[in-house]
Amino acid sequence: MKVILTHEVSGLGTPGDVVDVKPGYARNFLYRRGLATQWTKGAQKQVDAIAAGRAARAVKSLEEAQSIKGNLEAQQVTVTAHAGESGRLFGAVTSREVAEAIQAGGGPEIDRRTIEIPTPIKNVGPAEAFVRLHPEVQAKVALDVVAG
Repeated sequence: MKVILTHEVSGLGTPGDVVDVKPGYARNFLYRRGLATQWTKGAQKQVDAIAAGRAARAVKSLEEAQSIKGNLEAQQVTVTAHAGESGRLFGAVTSREVAEAIQAGGGPEIDRRTIEIPTPIKNVGPAEAFVRLHPEVQAKVALDVVAG
């Protein structure tokens, strides 16, 4: 049975992948948890369109990715978040906020799904995030979280 993954499933694939699984696994695990949808010809066209859009936005070459990595690692990215007087944030810094801060600081447009925040950022001060620019290139971004 063919299914389209909507989320990453360990050992199976990433969002947008079309995979063959047993009907019981799809019905009892993947569908119930919202990890996949049923494959159809129409859905396949949508998946192809999404993949083409991602490919157009993706960093094409290793050299370009290394250049962007150098620029990202050289700059300090300032993220403004709501915080109390003690410096504790109301919530946590998200990958979307990091992507917007990178772009606002003169950096390139980064897809929020390529940003990994190793530990939740819940306080004002220095922090770090990682940006997956290419399968072989990952940039470490220095963040400065300020109350706003």
